[in-house]
Amino acid sequence: MTEEKNRGFMKSDFAESVHQRSDQAKGLPFPPLQKELPGGEMELMELPEPDPGVVVKTEFYQLLKDRESRRQYTTESLSLAELSFLLYSTQGVKEVVGKGYATRRPVPSAGARHPFETYLAVNRVEDLTPGLYRYLPLTHQLLFLKASDQLLDPLAKANLGQRFVGQSAVVFIWSCIPYRAEWRYMAHAHKNMLIDVGHICQNLYLAAEALGAGTCAIGAYDQGAMDTILDLDGTDEYVVYLAPVGKI
Repeated sequence: MTEEKNRGFMKSDFAESVHQRSDQAKGLPFPPLQKELPGGEMELMELPEPDPGVVVKTEFYQLLKDRESRRQYTTESLSLAELSFLLYSTQGVKEVVGKGYATRRPVPSAGARHPFETYLAVNRVEDLTPGLYRYLPLTHQLLFLKASDQLLDPLAKANLGQRFVGQSAVVFIWSCIPYRAEWRYMAHAHKNMLIDVGHICQNLYLAAEALGAGTCAIGAYDQGAMDTILDLDGTDEYVVYLAPVGKI
């Protein structure tokens, strides 16, 4: 049964594979911590340093009580400072360790591999042209990919008719570059990566709530359509999760 096979995927089989050798154990070079920048001309945007001054809710227990999935947003824009805070809270880099081997971030990741890239579909963020961006966590910058003020329909269609996705101020879209984790954990990596992306999204929930904003995690989407929107190959990089954010 498919259900039983998938139940097995959730279980740990590290003990059964002690004799396998990963690429790390073979001495192969570790993959880059961040997706390489495209060649040619590109537009990089500096983000303000993460500022706790944008937080409107500071009591942690209250944040936990108030946290919920929110699908209705106002037409108010996010500020660039608020976006910076959300990006740092989810995938910001606190420290690069081991001569580029790994990073320490506000979220845990198996082996500190952090195999995710953050893309943004921007609708309403002050000082940003509507369109698609990629977050560069090593330098806390945005890479501008393309302008578009027509994101609502393709995002709604790619998310199986969930129109609230495109009505948010910004959509956080996380892709996975699986080899970053496979290099160390081989076939075990994929379970770990799905656990790790949950850590990222929970930080987004709490950070958004702290700003007086809301989000709703989405795992039901058309894989091919979302990969196409971001121009991903669907094999060595593909979308695994997304969450719209807006003021409430």
